[in-house]
Amino acid sequence: MGGAACGGTRQLFTNLSVPVMTRLRQGDRQVLDTLVDAGVARSRSEALAWCVKLVGQHTDDWLQGLRDAMSEVDRLRAEGPSV
Repeated sequence: MGGAACGGTRQLFTNLSVPVMTRLRQGDRQVLDTLVDAGVARSRSEALAWCVKLVGQHTDDWLQGLRDAMSEVDRLRAEGPSV
């Protein structure tokens, strides 16, 4: 995945679409099938991508906080003793 940073802003981007294996319960598959049946998506794959994008849009602040925390953990690990 590519990306660019300017000041405190980092924007990730990619033009790649890669297959991902996932296991979903029946209820989750029904959600995807409903999106397909309603014409929101052409396939389960597209419906899942739509759901992921929607969640990302509505949780940007939380996801950024999580990424920041993971970066801090990585920084602290790098400063720690070698094992």
